[in-house]
Amino acid sequence: MKKLILSIVAAALTVLGLGSVASISPAYAAPQCFDKNGNLTNDLAQCAGGEGQADNLMGTLTTVINVILAVVGFIAVIMIIIGGISFITSQGDSSKVTKARNTILYGVVGLVVALLAFAIVNFVLTNVFGNN
Repeated sequence: MKKLILSIVAAALTVLGLGSVASISPAYAAPQCFDKNGNLTNDLAQCAGGEGQADNLMGTLTTVINVILAVVGFIAVIMIIIGGISFITSQGDSSKVTKARNTILYGVVGLVVALLAFAIVNFVLTNVFGNN
């Protein structure tokens, strides 16, 4: 039982550690600002003034959808990890092995669906509703 708890804590710390590294990446360092022609600019005065910022309905909608899909993907990865732990601790019991395999399978399917949904939503939002 101690090994199971230790494995779960180690997996959680690994996921949290990777998430904290991703959250401090340079991509999130500065807001994206656009000039009057719609081109990306690094003019901090323009960003601070609020003029030309990318705060519109489609940007907000894209952000919300991406966050929801990221949460779904995160849950799918957690389910794969839980299925793997269940598989390892099944001790050859055929019903537990089957349940663990199904958990891993459904976690992988959920992850694939989340990735495809992310790609499709971003493709549609950029091509149909993008700036022309």
